[in-house]
Amino acid sequence: MRVKSDIEIAQETTLKPIQAIALQLGLTDEDWEPYGRTKAKLSTGLLEKLDERPEGKVVLVTSINPTAAGEGKSTVTVGLGQALNKLGEKAIIALREPSLGPVMGLKGGAAGGGYSQVLPMEDINLHFTGDLHAITTANNALSALIDNHIHRGNKLQIDPRRVEWNRVIDMNDRALREVVVGLGGPAKGVPREEAFSITVASEIMAVLCLAKDLKDLKRRLKKIVIGYTYEEKPVTVEDLEVEGALTVLLKEALKPNLVQTTENTPAIIHGGPFANIAHGCNSIIATKTAAKLGDYVVTEAGFGADLGAEKFLNIKSRAGEIQPSAVVIVATIRALKMHGGVGKCELTTENVEAISSGVENLKKHMETIESFGLPYVVAINKFPTDTEREIDFLKEWCSTNNVEVALTDVWKNGGAGGFDLAKKVIQKAEEPATNLKFTYDLHDSLEEKIRKVAQTVYGANDIVLSAKARNQLAFFEKEGWGNLPICMAKTQYALSNDPSQVGRPTNFTIQIRELRASVGAEFIVVLTGDVMTMPGLPQHPAALNMDVTDDGKIVGLF
Repeated sequence: MRVKSDIEIAQETTLKPIQAIALQLGLTDEDWEPYGRTKAKLSTGLLEKLDERPEGKVVLVTSINPTAAGEGKSTVTVGLGQALNKLGEKAIIALREPSLGPVMGLKGGAAGGGYSQVLPMEDINLHFTGDLHAITTANNALSALIDNHIHRGNKLQIDPRRVEWNRVIDMNDRALREVVVGLGGPAKGVPREEAFSITVASEIMAVLCLAKDLKDLKRRLKKIVIGYTYEEKPVTVEDLEVEGALTVLLKEALKPNLVQTTENTPAIIHGGPFANIAHGCNSIIATKTAAKLGDYVVTEAGFGADLGAEKFLNIKSRAGEIQPSAVVIVATIRALKMHGGVGKCELTTENVEAISSGVENLKKHMETIESFGLPYVVAINKFPTDTEREIDFLKEWCSTNNVEVALTDVWKNGGAGGFDLAKKVIQKAEEPATNLKFTYDLHDSLEEKIRKVAQTVYGANDIVLSAKARNQLAFFEKEGWGNLPICMAKTQYALSNDPSQVGRPTNFTIQIRELRASVGAEFIVVLTGDVMTMPGLPQHPAALNMDVTDDGKIVGLF
């Protein structure tokens, strides 16, 4: 029997009018504004209005290191939220917005799958409500204003060789990694080297996701360092006096988006920083609003616990004063086989021995969550090719290691396929709360923060700093930025900075290439290995499968 695609399932689902979802949450007409029949923007004043209301429990969904086999973290997140609602809990899902780069490239979207999706999936995966376009515009407006300032006399004495602010585009485009602007004579501007990043790596994306309100958004925008003078003094957005213009462009994008799932569970989707090159979490405003409106918030952080969960806990939880009550670590039999050395073409063959080896990757992510002092459940995201013997092995391994485990089948069965997981999450969330243990103290030096993440979260022996990175560390400390959290930019495919080292590598060091000061976002980006802020498209991009019929129906979108 042919299995329906995600988009076919989505297009067959009957959605409630968005007004019904807003009423379900107890919202008044002043709390939201319609964006078509199935989407809405929530008011920027809603969170303040709910200030006195107690917050629901936050459940963070993370995973093992991703592989080409897929882990289905977003699918489990949506399925768990639906399961909690079916069990009588008032649950809301909080997710990031997908980037067009991965949607058109290799990774795909971020709307879940099967019967555990957020809808309308075509809109969410494509232009949605225009938030990413607003961030792109604000970012590039700042670039234009920088170049115009230099062209018009350069009162601030910005050194064109030290402009740190990149232009962005929401697409994987390797041809834009290094460019030159201002060519063609005096009327075309001042020539200088430039680079494009993908929109979701923009500091403005991070600023929007970490801002508590409109006032905080403007405060953070003012602090963005765009480059340095000839005397190597930082130049900020405030120096350029353009924070007001940027805030104008971002005013609507700051409002969280309300949608629903395939089972009409409310979902708030807002912001979309990458987790391998940014902090990988949806906005603080979205998560806090969902916590005020529901008894449970099911949210996720991008990629594995070494990236998304680490940054959620060390960066977002600090900035937003968010204390997760429980964590779900998603694993699949297929991915564990790949971490055990099996090739993608051999995944349908039963191989308990490979799982036995690959489970070491899962174990390291469990240890990472334990280091934060948080209770967790392992979710086995079921695939049709999983054999009973393979599933029994993983269950037995978890039992031997005193780990709660739940077999989930939310892709096929929606919320009903996540009942076991939901019950165990409720049990964990009701345990006496313990204070979140951060990986590092903000008073630690930047180098020590990097070392602690590398050793505690990745399992590295130590870090190795390039000469450039060492000089930057000293400079950043001198500028007073040493008390900021760090945002590690690392490959998502491995615990080390070598994507080929699957499983649980040992006796390795983390290579620190360079650092970037995201003073507006209030963290320091640390680039490791060969990770880049502008991905490229694969040999066969997903875009090749997409089309639209004569009556306007999108096909081939997953």
